[in-house]
Amino acid sequence: MSHEVVEKNIGLMALLILLVISVAGLVEIVPLFFLKSTTEPVEGLKPYTALQLEGRDIYIREGCYLCHSQMIRPFRAETERYGHYSVAGEFVYDHPFQWGSKRTGPDLARVGGRYSDDWHRVHLTNPRDVVPESNMPSFPWLSENVLDGQLTPRKLKVMRILGVPYSDADIAGATAAVEGKTELDALIDYLQNLGTVISSRR
Repeated sequence: MSHEVVEKNIGLMALLILLVISVAGLVEIVPLFFLKSTTEPVEGLKPYTALQLEGRDIYIREGCYLCHSQMIRPFRAETERYGHYSVAGEFVYDHPFQWGSKRTGPDLARVGGRYSDDWHRVHLTNPRDVVPESNMPSFPWLSENVLDGQLTPRKLKVMRILGVPYSDADIAGATAAVEGKTELDALIDYLQNLGTVISSRR
């Protein structure tokens, strides 16, 4: 089949492009489902608590991922600044996972435990109070919005369908675990958990 035939027949060209992309995609993606390092959790990994799961959803809702990645690449410059490089087994319970390369702000993969809850509270309310040169927006409404937990059990059920090992007791106690907490409390609890399974090295 000559190039001329393909180039003059847009339908045939589209079909061949689709075929090439499909085969290439399968070759790249399918083997990952059979690698233990990408499908099994690292030792000590636990599912997010109900409050941390709510915090993760607030993190996504507020667009934090647009400026902060959670993926430390295995380069010396990154591991010296942020800690141990990210491994897939840390994120098997994340749906969706927050990997990326956007670094308007620092990578947050190992932020858990680096700062106190009070530091995060001040930083999220007005970042310039702790980092004067910061261009991060303020999120003062997070301390005003209170969680009622009505949808939290449903979120845990969906995560269980996706393979996260939540028990019936986890789901039954989800509403009580978050009820009365603020969105700021939830987001801080989520941030304080990030990267704590694999020790941070600086």
